[in-house]
Amino acid sequence: MQSSQIQSGMIFQNAWEKIKPFFIGGFAGCPATIIVQPIDTIKVRIQIINEQIALGKANGLTTNPITISKHVIVNDGFRGLFKGMDAALLRQLTYGSTRLGLFRLLSDTHTERNNRYPTMFEKIMYSSFAGYVACIVGNPADISVVRFQQDSLLPAHKRRNYKNVMDAMVRMVKEEGFFTLWRGSIPTIVRAVFINVSMLTTYDEVKERINAYTGTKDLFTTSCIASFSACLVSSVVSLPFDNIKTKLQGMKANRHGVFPYNNIGDCMVKSIKSEGFFGLWVGMPTFLCRMFPHSIVTLLFQDYLYKCFSKNTMKN
Repeated sequence: MQSSQIQSGMIFQNAWEKIKPFFIGGFAGCPATIIVQPIDTIKVRIQIINEQIALGKANGLTTNPITISKHVIVNDGFRGLFKGMDAALLRQLTYGSTRLGLFRLLSDTHTERNNRYPTMFEKIMYSSFAGYVACIVGNPADISVVRFQQDSLLPAHKRRNYKNVMDAMVRMVKEEGFFTLWRGSIPTIVRAVFINVSMLTTYDEVKERINAYTGTKDLFTTSCIASFSACLVSSVVSLPFDNIKTKLQGMKANRHGVFPYNNIGDCMVKSIKSEGFFGLWVGMPTFLCRMFPHSIVTLLFQDYLYKCFSKNTMKN
C-alpha cells in the first residue's frame, strides 16, 4: 500500500514538473496584461490611425498618444482603455503559457539531459519553436483583441460591436469562415519568433553571463537587468511585424469583397510606400511603454513563481 502511494506520488510529481512551466508561463503574464492593457489599446490605435493618415482617411485624427487617450475616455469612458480585457487575458493564457512554458520545458530538459545550459544557438532554436507553436494556439484570441481595440475607430455602420471574446470568435467563424481566426497568423508567427528569440534568449544569456561574472545566482538585480535588456532588444526587432499584424487582423473587405492587403509581403510593401520605411516603427515610445512593464513584470513574476513551486517547495 505504501509503495503504491509512493509510486502515485512520483507520477504526480513527474506530471507536475512537465505541466509547471506552462502553468507558470500562463499566469506570470496575467498581472502584466492587466497593467498594460490601456497602453496596448493606445498602441493599436496609433498603428491604425497612422495607416489612415497615409491613406488620407484620418478625418483630423492624430497619432499623439495623449490625444488618443483623451479621445478614448471622452467617447468610451475610462473603461474604453480596457476594451477587450477578456480577450487579452485569454491570449495570455493561451499564447503566453505556450510561449514561456514550452521554451522553459525544452531548455530545462536540455539542461537535465546534457548537464549544461543550452548554447546560444540551441536557445534560438527552442525559443523559435516555442513562439511558432504559441502563435497557432493564441491567434484566435489575439485577433479578437485587435478588433475590440479598433472597433470605435470605424464608422458606426461598420463596427462589429462584439459582446465578449467568445462572441467575437463565434461571429468571426459564422460571418467570415473558420480560418479567419488565424488571419494575420504569418506576421504573428514571425513577430513571435523574433520576440521569443530576442527576449527569452537575451534574458537567459544576460542572466547567465552576470551570474558567471559575479559568482552569484539569479539575484533580483540580475533579473531586472536581464529583463530590461531583453525587452529593449525585442521591442526594436518586433515592432514592424506587430504593425503588419495589426493591419492584417483588423482589415475589412470593401464593397467588392476585396481586402486592402493580400499577404504579409504585400502589406509590408504598401505600408513602406505610404508611410515610409520608419513608419514600420510608428508608436515606438508607446510600444516601449507597453513592452517594458509587461515583459519585466512577466519575467520577474515567472522567476518568483518558479521559486515558489521549486522541487524543494513541492517536497516540503
